[in-house]
Amino acid sequence: MTPSPSVALVTGASRGLGAVIARRLAADGLAVAVNYHSDRAGAERVVSGIRAAGGIAEAFAGDVTDEAAVTGLAAAVAERLGPVDVLVLNATGPQPSVPFEDLTWQAHLDQLTFFVKSPTLLVQAVLPGMKERGGGRVVQIGSDIVDRNLPGMSAYIAAKGAQHAISEVWARELGPYGVTVNVVAPGWIPVERHAGLDESEYLAEVPLGRMGTPEDVAAAVSYLASDGGAFVTGQRITVNGGHT
Repeated sequence: MTPSPSVALVTGASRGLGAVIARRLAADGLAVAVNYHSDRAGAERVVSGIRAAGGIAEAFAGDVTDEAAVTGLAAAVAERLGPVDVLVLNATGPQPSVPFEDLTWQAHLDQLTFFVKSPTLLVQAVLPGMKERGGGRVVQIGSDIVDRNLPGMSAYIAAKGAQHAISEVWARELGPYGVTVNVVAPGWIPVERHAGLDESEYLAEVPLGRMGTPEDVAAAVSYLASDGGAFVTGQRITVNGGHT
C-alpha cells in the first residue's frame, strides 16, 4: 500500500504568498489544504492549478482568528485530507500606517489578533495530532519589518516582533514532541496587492540588486518542511536579499 502523503495547511492561501507557498508544497509531494477567508474563487483557482500539475489539494474556508472556526478548520482538513503535518501560518489582515498621535490600543489588538491569537489557536488545534504521530512542522510567515523601524508602523511591528518571539518559545516547548517551529521573514515581496507601487527606492537598498519573489519565500518554507530541515527549529530565516 502506498503511504498517504503528508498534509500541509497553508492559511491565507487564495492569493499572494500563500498561493505560491501552497503550489510549492504540493509540487514537493504534500497534500495541501488551501485555506481562505472570503476569496473562495481564488482558493479554487489555486486548487485547480495544483491538481492540473498532478498534485493533491482542497480548499477550506475559515476565519483563522476565530476559535470555533479554527477548530472546525482543523477537523475538516483531517477528515478530507488527513491530520496536519505542516502548518504554514501566512494569513494576514490590513497593515495601515498609523501616526503615533493617532495610535489606539485597538490598532494594536487588530495586529495581535492575526500574529499572536491566530497562530496560538492554529498550533493548538493541530498539535494533538502532531504529538500522536511523533512530530510536525510549524512555519510562521513573519517580516523583516521588525528590523526596519518604520515610522507609523508600530502596531504592526510590535505584533510581528511578538510573532517571532513566541515562535522561539514554542520551538523549545514543542521540540520534545518532535515539532519544529520556525519563522520565514520576507522583506518587501511584491504580490497582487502591491500593483502600481514604486519599487525603486526600496530596490536601491537591496544588496542583491533585485526584488524578491513569492517563489523565493516559498523555497524557504519548502526547506523547513522538508527532511533537510528536520533539525532546524527556533530560527528566523530572513528572505530579503540582504536588505537588513
